[in-house]
Amino acid sequence: MQDYIALRIDANPCNETITDLLAAFLCDVGYESFSPDEKGLTAYIKDDQYKESDVTDVINEFPIESKFSYKAEFVKGEDWNEEWEKNYFQPIIVEDRCVVHSSFHKDIPNAEYDIVIDPKMAFGTGHHSTTSNMMKHILSEDMTGKCVIDMGTGTGILAILCKMCGALKVTGIEIDPFAWENAVENTRLNNVDINMLYGDALKLADLDSADYFLANINRNVITSDIGMYASKVKTGGIMLLSGFYESDIPIVAQAAGKYGFEVVKTLEDNNWVAIKLVKMN
Repeated sequence: MQDYIALRIDANPCNETITDLLAAFLCDVGYESFSPDEKGLTAYIKDDQYKESDVTDVINEFPIESKFSYKAEFVKGEDWNEEWEKNYFQPIIVEDRCVVHSSFHKDIPNAEYDIVIDPKMAFGTGHHSTTSNMMKHILSEDMTGKCVIDMGTGTGILAILCKMCGALKVTGIEIDPFAWENAVENTRLNNVDINMLYGDALKLADLDSADYFLANINRNVITSDIGMYASKVKTGGIMLLSGFYESDIPIVAQAAGKYGFEVVKTLEDNNWVAIKLVKMN
């Protein structure tokens, strides 16, 4: 099982803007999961991808004045669930309709949709604004009988919610082998039928066009692969995109606009956004 590095960064002063920016910059150099708090954040990256120089570059080039300190600790892959349980994964409720919790949680609130997620170094438990915003979009849509593709599915949480909301056919695609295994496990935990594919956007070539296309990744990946995404969305279909900041919307909208998409709705939280686009032609 994949081993990881837990990078702890403390900031003084510290606020949500600082922790959000740290997460965004670390995401750009390969960090996958983030746990912010009032003093800073803990970020996780695969052991073989960790470079101290990346950390010092982020700190030295940080656009907001603050004093930073950091330390990196090795985390064995099999200790991941314990790390989540100990540090920050607590049950949450989205829109008073969907509860997300792990199999080890007790006293779970009742909700219309009950999702069990046991994360194993896979991003997506609903706690981060990007994931919760995407879930809010999904909950506002009529998924009944629809075909859905979830690109970069992570834990599989968005694909699982789509299926619970009535989607007929759901496909998740994940490039990280351990995240893909975790997504498969989570579909079993939730007793939902989802086609989980291991690979990148090239896997789209063999799929039918979708009514809904989801991608909660990051701006650079989305704008690079947007053409392949667009090719798998039906005319009149919907694309839900997240993993970037409000200031990135014009860049993403311009890239999607080349393929006939228009932004029709935006959800924002802590400067992170999830946008809804419709394929006009």
